[in-house]
Amino acid sequence: MARSFASTPERGWGPDESFSDPVTAMRKLILMMSVSLDGFIEGPDRELDWHMVDDELHRHFNEQLGAMGAFMSGRVTYELMAGFWPTADSDPSSPGPMVEFARIWRDMPKIVFSRTLERADWNTTVVRDVDPNQVRELKAQPGGDLVLGGADVAAAFMRHDLIDEYRLYVHPVVIGRGKPLFPAADTKLDLQLAEARTFGNGVVLLRYQRTTL
Repeated sequence: MARSFASTPERGWGPDESFSDPVTAMRKLILMMSVSLDGFIEGPDRELDWHMVDDELHRHFNEQLGAMGAFMSGRVTYELMAGFWPTADSDPSSPGPMVEFARIWRDMPKIVFSRTLERADWNTTVVRDVDPNQVRELKAQPGGDLVLGGADVAAAFMRHDLIDEYRLYVHPVVIGRGKPLFPAADTKLDLQLAEARTFGNGVVLLRYQRTTL
């Protein structure tokens, strides 16, 4: 069942509750994505086998994502994650960082934006449309920052100027074609570099923030 956002004491949001806790500091909404050097998030057949995620990078992801207040995505990204992570830690061959993230993913509140998904498990709320007012209300609630994944839903958030920070993990590979992270647009967005970090496998984190937050 699709629901609206609102607050709960545990995580700062939840289904069908009233927003009541005024705060002065806004949570950030962070787009966090892996991209190829030529700007694609997946190959033409949705291939992700070019991702270079070793234990060092996976531990970094766990540290960053475990501190978030909620995961937000579109249906495709949600179904991809829900098809693997709920039971990933039951495989005795899974390395430690994968086991840790399986637990993070199961426990984390999740919001999936979809007009076709009827229901979702694993602590997930289904929302039909990206409503800027609801998202801003969610950002104003207490709790950890909100992380967004998926190019299509990210484009909707960008159209409404809702993204505060971009964390792009650039993998040292050119895949030639596929789905680009950023669709063509008529507007320019000015950002400032907040952090650059190189991992041992050659992946580079570029963290950009809006010039005014």
